[in-house]
Amino acid sequence: MEVDYRQAFDLAPVGLCLSRNRGIVDCNQQLCEMFGWSRENLIGQSFLVLYPSADEYERLGARMAPILNAKGHYADDRIMKRASGDVFWCHVTGRALNREEPHEAGIWSFEDLSARRPVKAELTAREREVAARLLDGMTSKEIGKTLKISHRTVEIYRARLMRKFRANTTADLVHKLMAGG
Repeated sequence: MEVDYRQAFDLAPVGLCLSRNRGIVDCNQQLCEMFGWSRENLIGQSFLVLYPSADEYERLGARMAPILNAKGHYADDRIMKRASGDVFWCHVTGRALNREEPHEAGIWSFEDLSARRPVKAELTAREREVAARLLDGMTSKEIGKTLKISHRTVEIYRARLMRKFRANTTADLVHKLMAGG
């Protein structure tokens, strides 16, 4: 039996995307359904259309580049945006085809986590970044180093998250973030 790679790409159980310079070169049906866009509307677009804000797009791109350069791959859980404007938790994994120029070309997978982790509270871009790192089990100092902000600033964002989610402890906050509030 001969393998039809195009059919495998199109019918994969996760969203798949081929990129060039952070633009969408090709994508499968699962990605289109997940984000609520047609394939025709996504091809040629910047990944920016999938992010809640331009700021998050820029910051995450800058943070991913050295990791892609060093390891050749990158993965995280983050909040993304559907065509409708709704936001959702998504697991994103990618591989640079050229580690020397990590954004030059890559292949990315997207898994919708909203069934397990709904987004219920309105969060700022930085709160979403801090929340994602808390879910990874990072400390305030580790989050600060990763986001290039002070650990005291991280603690301010964590306190805001705790108020928004009515959490009494960081462990309670993580539980509520995983449950969606």
